Amino acid sequence: MKLYDMAMVCRSKNAGPFQVTIDLMFESSERYNAVWHSPSFTVEAIGALYRTDPEKVVIKPFERILTIKVVLARSCSSGAASDSDVYGSQQHFPLGDMEIL
Repeated sequence: MKLYDMAMVCRSKNAGPFQVTIDLMFESSERYNAVWHSPSFTVEAIGALYRTDPEKVVIKPFERILTIKVVLARSCSSGAASDSDVYGSQQHFPLGDMEIL
């Protein structure tokens, strides 16, 4: 199943000029746990999706509120000439399309 189909909310936004966060919010602990414990949901897999070093990917679970936050280093500063998404609001698409095993 795709992550888009499992999460109630899948959104991205800037976390300052050099990072983007992707918030994944779930309606049930079953779906939250399915993603959190999935062998396909790793920093390596996310790094590959975003063509970045896995060491630049941080996954922060917030089980109490059924939320997972993924933090990615931006490839360039927000607003730089080479930036294609100043607000970081379109960066959730690759992660949302991830197949959760």
